Amino acid sequence: MKKVYRVKNWDRYSGVVTTEPGLRERKKAQTRQRISDIATGLFLAKGFDNVTVAEIAEAAEVSKMTVFNYFPRKEDLFFDRGPEAAALIAGAIRGRHDGETPVAALRRMLLDLLRQGHPLAGVGESLSGFWQVVVDSPALLARVREAAEELEDLLTTLFAEAAGGRPDDPAARLAAALVVAACRTAYVATAQRQLAGEGHADVVEDHAALLNTAFDVVERGLGADALRGR
Repeated sequence: MKKVYRVKNWDRYSGVVTTEPGLRERKKAQTRQRISDIATGLFLAKGFDNVTVAEIAEAAEVSKMTVFNYFPRKEDLFFDRGPEAAALIAGAIRGRHDGETPVAALRRMLLDLLRQGHPLAGVGESLSGFWQVVVDSPALLARVREAAEELEDLLTTLFAEAAGGRPDDPAARLAAALVVAACRTAYVATAQRQLAGEGHADVVEDHAALLNTAFDVVERGLGADALRGR
């Protein structure tokens, strides 16, 4: 049975399939990944704003329409892990441990990604090139800001759901805004160090400490009563 998490603007990012995908789904996933990989290679080589969707389609041997069928916006070709990120966030909060708060579950998930060396951790020996492409592109920087707002919407809905409140609960919105601001501070600082060429091991260790500090601040600010687990 297919289970889909639907949360505002993240609808297209948050589907979670609980059964093994069929052949058709696997082929579609492979095509999507191939297009994204080719696009990312071109973006890294030439810069995001210097590559057209037509050029990507030609290199991937598909039509422009096919590219847009998988990626509604050009920016989605570069930030292609949006669906995975939303699914991980929703899964961590909805599947949190007994007595664990939603914010604590999110902290645990992010630290787990960092320990695993997962690309969504935002820290990696090869990610300086990724961040450089972002910094050099006004379009990607705008998409990052937009994604932060979408993330706040997603967390607001999930936090409200966890507390049994309304989707537009102001307390849930406040918690989401604090989490997004705290995480953005940590990730921006880490990205700047990677762009400066600092050693990977030091950056990883310090990023974990930054995340813990950020979540400590959020939890102190919200208070225990606002973060009750189920």
